[in-house]
Amino acid sequence: MKYYIIAGEASGDLHGSNLMKSLKQKDSNAEFRFWGGDLMKEQGGILVKHYRDLAFMGFLEVAMNLRTILNNIKICKEDIKAHQPDVLILVDYPGFNLRIAKFAKELGIKVIYYISPQLWAWKEGRVEIIKKYVDEMMVILPFEEDFYKKHGVHSHFVGHPLLDAISSLKEINAVDFKKEHGLNEKEIIALLPGSRKQEVEKMLEIMLSVRPHFKDYQFVIAGAPSLPKEFYQKYVDDNVHFVSNKTYDLLRCSKAALVTSGTATLETALLNVPEVVCYRGSKISYAIAKRLVKNIKYISLVNLIMDREVVKELIQNELNTKSLVEELNKVLEGEKRNQVLKDYELLREKLGGSGASDHAADVILKV
Repeated sequence: MKYYIIAGEASGDLHGSNLMKSLKQKDSNAEFRFWGGDLMKEQGGILVKHYRDLAFMGFLEVAMNLRTILNNIKICKEDIKAHQPDVLILVDYPGFNLRIAKFAKELGIKVIYYISPQLWAWKEGRVEIIKKYVDEMMVILPFEEDFYKKHGVHSHFVGHPLLDAISSLKEINAVDFKKEHGLNEKEIIALLPGSRKQEVEKMLEIMLSVRPHFKDYQFVIAGAPSLPKEFYQKYVDDNVHFVSNKTYDLLRCSKAALVTSGTATLETALLNVPEVVCYRGSKISYAIAKRLVKNIKYISLVNLIMDREVVKELIQNELNTKSLVEELNKVLEGEKRNQVLKDYELLREKLGGSGASDHAADVILKV
């Protein structure tokens, strides 16, 4: 079959690549055309546009880049029409993908959504678009199945694809990792400041402000594949290091982590690293988001899935040096650290075992 896949960010590239791997095992003649990144490119097929050209964060940034976004939608529609795939697979990225779903459905192309948009948090009305234009919805969080059922939409809980990605990792030796990347012998505090330039600049400034309080540790920045190495050089010195495109390896060698909210909060938990979740957006974007997001108590996936506070979230004005130092100390040693690690075990149980990519591929082939 001819598969057309659209993933608009780094996490979508990871999950899209694992899905492609499973589809190839079940359909040896699979042809792929996609919007995604380097991981999907490794699986073969034709990359139409890289996600680095699609990632706009926050209301202001979207408004400022509206012309580019609309042009990308136009290019995507024309490309789908020209190549007439058997199936369109949408990976999260709702602002873009829901527009494409409507277009493809009207062309008579089967539309499958893999990794639901977080409609339970905001823009719940978009469920009606999914009901109308999506043939199959595959969800990766346990509570999402009930959410869609409430709205009269049948969905498949396939498990979380991060468990697939993590279960396939090779063992790593922390001493070898430190030598390979020019790190010293101190224990590591990992910094995951995000993947977009504006976000990274904002988050690294506050994350690195805790350094004087943790002289027995070294800080290592997880570089995003979408940003050049040169961008990070201004933050690097004798006790602040930088590792590019090796986030999972870095986390597995770290004692704790400071993590910008997003998929990375769940990745860090599944890799068993105690963390403090950080978020600070522009005042305008945060004010708008707060008005739009309803009935959501947490911003990290870890806490949302567990429906209680497992990891500390420092948001907006709460994200300051004093609070960061206090919370980081708690997860480096002592009772809080032990409790977080116990809760991570329960989190993995709740998400089920690995195999999400294979389950999703089975659903797609049945359709």
